[in-house]
Amino acid sequence: MSFLAIIVAAGTGSRAGGPKQWRDLAGRPVLRWSAEALLTTGASELAVVVAPGAEARAAEAMAGLGHWSAVVGGDTRAASVQAGLNALTGRPDARVLVHDAARPLLDAATIRRVLAALEGADAALPVLPVIDSLRRGADGLMGDPVGRDGLWRAQTPQGFRLGSLRDAYARWPGDAPPTDDVEVARAAGQAVALVEGDPRLMKLTFPEDFAMAEALIPRWTRVGQGFDVHRWGPGSSVWLCGVEIAHDQTLIGHSDADAGLHALTDAILGAMGDGDIGDHFPPTDPQWKGASSDRFLVHAVERLRARGGRLLNVDVTLICEQPKVKPHRQAMRERLAALLSLPLNAVSVKATTTEGLGFAGRGEGLAAQAVATVDLPA
Repeated sequence: MSFLAIIVAAGTGSRAGGPKQWRDLAGRPVLRWSAEALLTTGASELAVVVAPGAEARAAEAMAGLGHWSAVVGGDTRAASVQAGLNALTGRPDARVLVHDAARPLLDAATIRRVLAALEGADAALPVLPVIDSLRRGADGLMGDPVGRDGLWRAQTPQGFRLGSLRDAYARWPGDAPPTDDVEVARAAGQAVALVEGDPRLMKLTFPEDFAMAEALIPRWTRVGQGFDVHRWGPGSSVWLCGVEIAHDQTLIGHSDADAGLHALTDAILGAMGDGDIGDHFPPTDPQWKGASSDRFLVHAVERLRARGGRLLNVDVTLICEQPKVKPHRQAMRERLAALLSLPLNAVSVKATTTEGLGFAGRGEGLAAQAVATVDLPA
């Protein structure tokens, strides 16, 4: 299913408060969402049309993706599309899709429907029926109704043959810019097929549209678990779940040996499949000698948020004979809630003993286990 594609990403986003294509949407730039959809569905060449000077931002947004190039656009959308067409190197009969970066929730099914329609038509337009009643109005007063029969909401990507769309733009009169590319194709006498669009393929226009788009993105709930052990050694206090407790011993470790925070860090990393604490903070690295473990925990949460994820709740169990945890449990919960930006009722800290059994029962060390529940974009 090889095809060519253009993403128009040169707009200023004045109604959205700034360029929409670079803004974050569930952990990814808006531009990247549709770029990934096109490339994974079979785009062999993708021209990303950007404003002058935005090439570096495009490279950052598209990092790690192949088969694409940045193209400097023009003063109008039509000029930007033509710049993208001129940059493509495919054969004149190659299928090409033109898509707006401001419609990020593109899926493979919509792409395939548009491409399939090109087998029997010159161009293809994904549409949705107009289902709301329509009224004319002026000066705040309702006027005559408008019939909905034959009315459709146009979306992108719009499909064409590369040579045919180039020719259609060459024939466009130029006295007024077209609203979209199928208008250019139809003015040149091409037949435009209507295909089923996707309600999720909304256009981000106003700031509030981003919240709606976030709500439309499928998400997974994942659970991670962590476990950590440290032995006791000489000292006068111990750090547990971010709280220092006076004690006649301390836990021995490369950092501050806060087993509760270490287990919780591993639980969060595990929930998103991002390795473990040793991968991110190797104990062989001298910079982490004596480090405060809250840095490790905050790092894990930042990585989760960078992927568009949310931490839902955490549960830590400390396994030891001493020190007594209950007097400090509320302070631990409050400290974790502050570090994780969670409400207190989403943070649990518990303690148990091993009834004198094993290394913890013999007072040789302390163990901690933790569970974290996260929410991630699918």
